[in-house]
Amino acid sequence: MKLNKIPKAPLVIIAALLLWIKTYIVYKTSFDIKIENTIQEIILFMNPLGFLLFIFGIGLLMKKDKSRTRYMIITSFLLSFILYGNVVFYRFFDDFLTLPVLFQTSNFSDLGGSASAIMSWKDVFYFLDVFVLIALIKFLPSWFSLENYSRASRRAYFLVATALVFFNLGLAESERPQLLTRTFDREMLVKNIGTYNYHIYDIFLQSKSSAQRALADGSELADIDNYVRANYIEPDKEMTGIAKDKNLIIVSMESLQNFVINSKVNGEEVTPFLNDFIGESYYFDNFYHQTQQGKTSDSEFILDNSLYPLNRGAVFFTHSGNEFDSMTEKLDANGYYTTAMHANNKSFWNRDIMYDSLGYERFYSLPDYEVTEDNSVNWGMKDIPFFEQSVQHMKEMPKPFSTKMITLTNHYPFTLDEEDKLIEPYTSKDGTVNRYFQTVRYMDEALKNFINDLKESGLYENSVIVMYGDHYGISENHNTAMSQYLGKEVTPFVSTQLQRVPLIIHVPGQEGKTISKVSGQIDLKPTILNLLGIDTKKDIQFGGDIFSDQHEDFTILRDGRFITKDYVYAGEKCWDKETEEKTDMKFCKPYQERVTEELDYSDKVIYGDLLRFYEETEYRDEEQ
Repeated sequence: MKLNKIPKAPLVIIAALLLWIKTYIVYKTSFDIKIENTIQEIILFMNPLGFLLFIFGIGLLMKKDKSRTRYMIITSFLLSFILYGNVVFYRFFDDFLTLPVLFQTSNFSDLGGSASAIMSWKDVFYFLDVFVLIALIKFLPSWFSLENYSRASRRAYFLVATALVFFNLGLAESERPQLLTRTFDREMLVKNIGTYNYHIYDIFLQSKSSAQRALADGSELADIDNYVRANYIEPDKEMTGIAKDKNLIIVSMESLQNFVINSKVNGEEVTPFLNDFIGESYYFDNFYHQTQQGKTSDSEFILDNSLYPLNRGAVFFTHSGNEFDSMTEKLDANGYYTTAMHANNKSFWNRDIMYDSLGYERFYSLPDYEVTEDNSVNWGMKDIPFFEQSVQHMKEMPKPFSTKMITLTNHYPFTLDEEDKLIEPYTSKDGTVNRYFQTVRYMDEALKNFINDLKESGLYENSVIVMYGDHYGISENHNTAMSQYLGKEVTPFVSTQLQRVPLIIHVPGQEGKTISKVSGQIDLKPTILNLLGIDTKKDIQFGGDIFSDQHEDFTILRDGRFITKDYVYAGEKCWDKETEEKTDMKFCKPYQERVTEELDYSDKVIYGDLLRFYEETEYRDEEQ
């Protein structure tokens, strides 16, 4: 009996299968995607397949073999490049790329040191399937075919591809209801619909957000205004105006997380100066950063506006032309000379444009500093000379002044010159974590010198000094080393607690006090302005004066996690703070609708540029 001839493997199927398997391997090895059950693993495994079959299937519509093979190779390379781009971005930010991030090209030239630390020659293997595909096309093994499909076969092929896409979406929706409305959780989207479909959806979201401003007419402000009024926090009367007409100095402490405060490495204090300084200042030890993809620029945006950053991209890039009701404008209206100080390119994070929108009178950037090879490391000018030269600028400023200072040295990949290493590195298998403690120690020394310079210049006693951590320094990619340092597993609860950053407010004449109220960067604007005696009652803001008894123990992170006095919602579970264990969702459920509503309202303000209409609202008219 004659055996049937084994059919040859078509080019389109091989191309799709190679990239499918590679994508799944990347999911498991390069991304920290949490899988809770078998269904989620099945969804993760199959989610690239429908898209890949469909996109490679377009080549079947091409009649010439040469055009078809060229299309397959180019498509395989481009999709591999997209996947690899996400890998590199994830290594650095523990997040997935979005379209707005790709527009932040003015930042790329300054990423040299960081990029080289996260890229390796071994990364060529992320394109291995492309090389295999080229080899198969060139050498045409006997089991491989370049033949095109018939019209009926193509119709059946696309029917199967489409069915797989919809089956994946249906399975994902059953596992995670309202999946496509949970756009603040990119990991959830990638886990369920796949990297490639996620990017298509991201393009849709970007198109939608671009249309929102054009269609906005201000009518949406009514609900937002009502929400803000209903949740308004009366400032603490005893703290109101206690620093009126004082200079305001705000220090954004790069990548400083709260776990290093009062901690030791190899028996040595990591932050000896700050440990002492908080004893004579207001220190908030349950204060959380609320940044997203915009990182430092997000923290600046929150500080100035008491609005949440966007879940995708950075407001500094995507909406720098918006109308804002910023803290800086209020300071300017109350007689302050408003400045920002950062020894970096003025275009980085689009600051030169955004600072104009926020109302800064003067931006001291790279040309205003004497930056040399000797006083620079990693991303630029070291913190010690930056503070020294900044104090000289402050002496010449009209009084009272406000200034925001952005440090640089404690930035990934946390490198230092030998003479600046004041403590030995931590000893784990993770060089990033090991070096982090050294750069934190250097920044602490720089802050000590800075405070001494302020005292010698006569500025210290007439200035309110606010220091806060801008965002995390150690991402979840380093959980193994962090588990070693903390002496416990980094669960979603512990990871959320690691998002706490220091907030230190020094007010002349006030004694030190530690305040453990749950709060976040969203509270900075109303808190600072109340100390200076500047009213924010008419503002669209989502934070409140932390000193106020009305301020509840509650804060929202931009990715949808939230923290209350007793519970933390993270990893889609409710956690008990006391036991650090998962508990009944009934304790977190009452807050979930509020979290979604507040983030949605803030997004509408930004996407619709709604503050351009705010001066015309009834509420403002009644107050004026």
